[in-house]
Amino acid sequence: MIVVTHEIAFAREAADSILFVDNGVIAEQGPAAEFLSNPKTDRTRLFLSRVRHPI
Repeated sequence: MIVVTHEIAFAREAADSILFVDNGVIAEQGPAAEFLSNPKTDRTRLFLSRVRHPI
C-alpha cells in the first residue's frame, strides 16, 4: 500500500519504509526509523525540521 502524508507521527507508526519526493524526484528513501532519525540529505533535514516544528 502507498500512502501520501505530511503527518510525520502517522508515518512513523504506519510505515515500514519512507520515500521523500521533492519536485517529482525521489530525494531520499529508506526504512522509516532510519529515515526519520538520520536523514541523509539537506533537503530531507529541512523538510523534517519544518513539519516537526513549523515556522
